Amino acid sequence: MTATVGRPVGAAARASDVWKVYGSGEAQVVALRGVSAEFERGRFTAIMGPSGSGKSTLMHCLAGLDTVTRGTVMIGDTKVTGLGDAGLTRLRRDQVGFIFQQFNLLPTLSAKENILLPLAIAGRKPDPAWYDTVIDTVGLRDRLDHRPNQLSGGQQQRVACARALVSRPQVIFADEPTGNLDSRSGAEVLGFLRNSVRQHGQTIVMVTHDPTAAAYADRVVFLADGQIVSELIEPTADTVLDTMKKLDTLPAPTEAGI
Repeated sequence: MTATVGRPVGAAARASDVWKVYGSGEAQVVALRGVSAEFERGRFTAIMGPSGSGKSTLMHCLAGLDTVTRGTVMIGDTKVTGLGDAGLTRLRRDQVGFIFQQFNLLPTLSAKENILLPLAIAGRKPDPAWYDTVIDTVGLRDRLDHRPNQLSGGQQQRVACARALVSRPQVIFADEPTGNLDSRSGAEVLGFLRNSVRQHGQTIVMVTHDPTAAAYADRVVFLADGQIVSELIEPTADTVLDTMKKLDTLPAPTEAGI
């Protein structure tokens, strides 16, 4: 489903003929095999696939957390491939937001301090109006002075979501963001992510193994054996589950082109 706000045109992230190979000789593992994909601005895309399909590797390469063996990765107009450490640090600080299965909150800081930490490290102040919008969207205004151990798992993940959003990055990468949550808390977080796309034009790329979680997205991209093999637009939990079942019948890839 498309966003209800005016959606920016173009790709927030792009992979072009991306290969990722670990090791060599008999120990060689090909995690990605010539993957090309665009992730449009203002859309919520889920990446799915069986264990070992390369979905997390693709996300890490897109986000500049891992290097590619061959191919090109772009975030907006920035070529990620070939950036040095300083350039990657700036990219991840200024253009990319992250939400992980582990909430990665600092236990000695309050919720507010955790949310604002990336901006503080960058020497930037939040836009007050946008900060208020983010806080109200995640429903944390009455919990801002609490430390992580005083928050539920769902509340901690919403703090992590707010932290990712507050700098208005080009794209937010979410790696199994509901993996440590019960179903109710997970639904709250997924609903928040979907609303941040529809109401505020955010771009989200989420790796998940859960068909119910993927159904919150506008589009689902499926990987198998390091290759994109299918995609769904306006997915439902049932159509995602049916597609996942079909992946088990696909033939194994050849090793040509490594």
